[in-house]
This record gives sequence, structure tokens and C-alpha cells, in this order.
Amino acid sequence: MRVATDIGGTFTDLVYVSPDGRVGLAKSPSTPPHFSQGVLDVIRKAGIDPGQVEGFVHGSTVVINALTERKGARTGLVTTRGFRDVLAIGRANRPDMYNMRFRKQAPFVPRQWRYEVTERIDYRGRVVTPLDEGDVRRVADQIAREGLEAVAVCFLHSYANPAHEQRCAELLRELLPGVAVSASHEITMEWREYERKSTVVLNAYVRPAASRYLERLESELKELGIGRGLEVMKSNGGTTPFAVARKQPIHLVESGPVAGVIGAQAVARRAGVDNIITLDIGGTTAKTSLVEAGQVRITTDYRIERDGRLPGYPIKVPVVDIVEIGAGGGSIARIDEAGAVRIGPKSAGSVPGPACYGRGGTQPTVTDANLLTGRLNPAYFLAGDLRLDPDKAKEAIRPLAERFGLPVEEAALGILRVANASMVNAIKLVSVRRGYDPRDFTLVAFGGGGPLHAAALAQELHIRRVLIPPAPGTFSALGMLATRPVQDFVRTRLLPSADEHMDQVKALFAAMKEEALAFMAASGFDPSRVHLRYLVDMRYRGQEHTVRVPVAAVDRQEMEARFHELHEQAYTFRLDSPVELVNFHVSAVCQETPVDVEALAPAFSGDGSPKGRRNVLFEGTGWVSCPVYERANLVPDRAVEGPAIIEEPTSTAVVHPGQRARVDELGNILVETGV
Repeated sequence: MRVATDIGGTFTDLVYVSPDGRVGLAKSPSTPPHFSQGVLDVIRKAGIDPGQVEGFVHGSTVVINALTERKGARTGLVTTRGFRDVLAIGRANRPDMYNMRFRKQAPFVPRQWRYEVTERIDYRGRVVTPLDEGDVRRVADQIAREGLEAVAVCFLHSYANPAHEQRCAELLRELLPGVAVSASHEITMEWREYERKSTVVLNAYVRPAASRYLERLESELKELGIGRGLEVMKSNGGTTPFAVARKQPIHLVESGPVAGVIGAQAVARRAGVDNIITLDIGGTTAKTSLVEAGQVRITTDYRIERDGRLPGYPIKVPVVDIVEIGAGGGSIARIDEAGAVRIGPKSAGSVPGPACYGRGGTQPTVTDANLLTGRLNPAYFLAGDLRLDPDKAKEAIRPLAERFGLPVEEAALGILRVANASMVNAIKLVSVRRGYDPRDFTLVAFGGGGPLHAAALAQELHIRRVLIPPAPGTFSALGMLATRPVQDFVRTRLLPSADEHMDQVKALFAAMKEEALAFMAASGFDPSRVHLRYLVDMRYRGQEHTVRVPVAAVDRQEMEARFHELHEQAYTFRLDSPVELVNFHVSAVCQETPVDVEALAPAFSGDGSPKGRRNVLFEGTGWVSCPVYERANLVPDRAVEGPAIIEEPTSTAVVHPGQRARVDELGNILVETGV
């Protein structure tokens, strides 16, 4: 049996596949701050036999929570003399140049805990000034006196030669037993001084908490009888053993959300669709990503806490290119300083939850709005495990309604309109803003709230088709079972794109291949089952930004032709200028057999007739009496004319007037928007 668990802000999900191919699902409230308890709760609720579990994949929010809530360790930084303030200076850029109230985000390490040592290596990796080990020892004494729990080490140009950084980290581990030491070359070998420094600092900051969490979870799982094949979902769309994750927890920053993208890629491929935009709406956030030609986009230019006003904190590790906004089911509707309605980012979470949960919540949320507009059945939320209270939802939304002189239900529809506008903008960030036309893609919607909003968003963006996979409410957990162990390796070598440098490129890729296979073998994987993928970041000489180019063979002309094509797609132009090679990537993927998405296909037995009717409020149409269908009773390829509601235990799909839906042989709901 293989099991996956995904911790969300509101619920913890579980999906398992038994030896006979049967798929089981379970959902239980998350239990902050002791999230491992929620995992144990949902395992017990699923009723699985722990002795049968041979593979366990876990998606955790522990890293991103520690960062956003500032609940990490007391962390120090050791760096090259003269460079202690790089962390505070950053890139000196501002997303909103006209914001007169702008205040730079505070570094995670205060200045008094940033220490300098004498050493210098140049950009080619040559030693200019040897490492002063006496400096390191003096710094270790200061760190001990301050009682710091974690230390990050980042020296200038250690991506080109990590020798000084390796020796410094070795000394600190020897002199500071019990202190978690992270060195930048262990996390990334890609250039950019500020970005590398930020990345290793954030890794050090969360490492004690993440390590304790994973150790505790591993111990508790073993007590239950689950001790084999324990892996954690990584931000790059792959998995890694618990032991590796404890040392490099920054790779887990988007652990849960990216699993849904991987699952959507697998489901779409099986349905014959290569170009998709994913929409994952949970209790706290909405996430979206773009998959072109069946390939998930990976970036190393990821930032947390970046928005229209703040530049955020860079994390230079491979992350599935995903945009996340605070517009989930539990996101709270509020009035801003200008008197406009805003959604999120604050969420009611699982405790107390939206007002309609009846657990003490009093502020209006997106879920309350969906309930009052008829989209949700109060008696069938989570298959009836949680009965929703429309009266409490009305009480929460009434102050907003009175502020604008509207009936409560109209105010609820306004909340949905604002939430949808935020989601539309997020989808444009991964599509239009990057040179892609949403009309060329299928919208794949999942999460508990994805099917509620997807058809409206697709219509707004002129996307012709929406695909809703089976069990969307636990889909990210399912996506974890569709993943494989993956490790990424990056090296910066600035080279002109010229025939005489191709031998250097081949030698570099050969060395990275050897390193990748050795790493996978040390992690317990058979090197003969590891597939390697090669990429190069390229740019025109004189440019700052790069374009990532897949490499099938080290052929200069072929690489340049592909670069020109991708550059024009991203930036609408190409140049007749010399090209440079900047960063070299090798992605190692263990060819384990993931779960076949066909296992999700339900056994069709219903006659396709509706189970009832419900009044639903639509924008521009008003209240409409809609047929309500149970998803499991739909007949494959029989059309469901909108407006209609399609319910299932963990989610509800809304088909708007003028739209048409059907279920295919794999159990996917396909909504034709008619645009």
C-alpha cells in the first residue's frame, strides 16, 4: 500500500492506493500548531492497516509556516569580511516605486548576529585570501555566547569554489555541537550573492523546527507501524527521503501546493491534454501554475512574501513555478482604508473556521458567500461530516451588506466577484504576463474550492474548457502518489556560446552527472533507474535576465536556435547578438512507477438523473432553480446543461448558465464554457 498525506491550512488530506489498486480518501481538520497530530488523525480515520504501508509521502506546511509566522530558530550568519550587510541591502528594488510609505522588509538575521571572517575567492574560484581559521574560532565563541540555535555560512563566490565554506562549516560543527550549521554550497551552487545568502539563511532559520517536526512525525509513524519508504514532497515536484529533508528543509517551502500541479499534469496527459493551467483553491490560499507541452515549469527565482508592494525574500532552489494568493475558502472579506472590499490574506483557517462552521468564527469568508448564494449544500459539506449554518453566515456578512446598502445575498455575490477577480489576476501572472494566451490552455481545477470557482474564471479568461479530476478535494495528496524522487543540481559557469567552449560544457555536464548519480545512490536509489534531464540558462550578452533552455544534445546551433525561440515567446523579440551560457542544470529523476491515474476512475452505476434542485444566485442572471447531481451517478459522455450543481463528498462544481458539462471515461468532469 502507498499512502500520501497533505497538510493544508484548514484540512489534512490522505489518499491511499491498496495493493489491489483500490483508491481510498480521507479528510480531517488540521491541528495547528501540532500538525503531526492531524496526520495521525487522518490515518486513523482512513482505517488503513499500517503494516501494509510500504510507501509514505508527506506534504508539509511546517517550513512556510515557520517563515511567515517568524517562528524559526535564533539564527546567525557567517560571511566574507566586508559583506555582512548584503542581507539588508538586498537588490535595492521596489515593486511599487510610487509607494511613499515603503519600508524594506527586515532581514531574518539581525545585524548583531551577522559575523565576518577573513577570506576571499574570486569569481573564477581562485583563492585570493586564505581562510583565517582564527577568525572562525572567534566567531564560534560569539555564537555560543549569544545562544544561537542555527548558523548559515555564505562566502563570496563559493558557487565557483566552496573550499573555504566547507572548511568553515566543518570547524563550526566541531566547535558548536548542537547548533544546526547550513552552508550555501550545500543548498545551491548558482550565483547571485544576495539570493544565495537569503536562501541559506532561510534554510538555517527553519532547519531546527523542520528537523524536530520530521523526527517527531517519523517516530510517531513508526509507533503506528509505518516505517518504510518515508519521503517528503519537495518544491521541485519530486520527493526526497526524510533524512535528506531534515538537512535541506528549504526545499520543502512549497511542499504541498506543487503536488497538485504534478497530479494535474498526470491526469491531463492521460486525458490527451498537454497545455493546462492549474487552479488549486483550498481553505487558505488559491494557487495556480502553467504546464506547457506536458512540461511543468521550474524556477530558481522564487520569493516568499512578495506582492505588489514588497519585493519578498528570494529562495534560490528549484521550485515549481507557482503563484499563490490569499483567496481560499476561509479567506476573510474586509474593507480597506479606501472603502473597497478586499479578500484575504488573513484566513479563518480550521480554528475557528468560517462563520458557517459554527465554531466561533464571526468574520465573513468566501465559504460563507458560497453558502449564501446556494452553491454549497449545508447538509452535504464534507459528505455531511460538518453541517454548515446559513444563519451564522448571514450574521457575518450582514455588516458588509449594510455598509453598501445591499441584501445579504447580493453582498455575498459581491464577495465572490472580488475573490474571482483576484484569482483571474493570479492566472494572468502565470500566463499573459509570461507570453502565453490562456485561450490555448485547459483549466484544471481542484482543491475543495477549485470546482466552485473554475467555470466563472474560465469564462472571464475566455478559456474554452475546464477539467475537474476525480476527488478534487484531496487531489494534492493524490498528486504526491504520482511523483517520483527528484534532485536538482545547478552550476554557474559564464561562457560565450561558441564552438570552442562546447567541450567545457560537455565536461561540466559529465561532472554533474557523476555527482547526481552518486547523490541518488547515497539516498538509497538504484542509479540504473535514474533519468537525467539537462538544461542551460542562456542570455544575450549584456542582458541581466536569462531564459532556461532544455538540452537534448550539446550542440551550439541547436541550443541557440531554441534559445532565440523561447526568448521571443517570453519577451516578444529576438536579437542578432552574441549569446552567453550562464547556469547549467541537471535534474535526476528516479524512474519509480507512480500511481496510475486510471485508478481514480469511478465505477459508473447511476442513471445520470439529478438528486434534487436548489436555487443558486448567478451574476447577471439572478436566482435560478438548478438541478443538483451526485458526481458518482453521472453517466459518461451524457451532457449536463448549465446551470447545474455537481456535488461529491469533498467538493462542489458549479456549471454556469450557457455552459455544458460531461464526465469522461476516466471520471473527469469536462465543462465547456461556450466562449
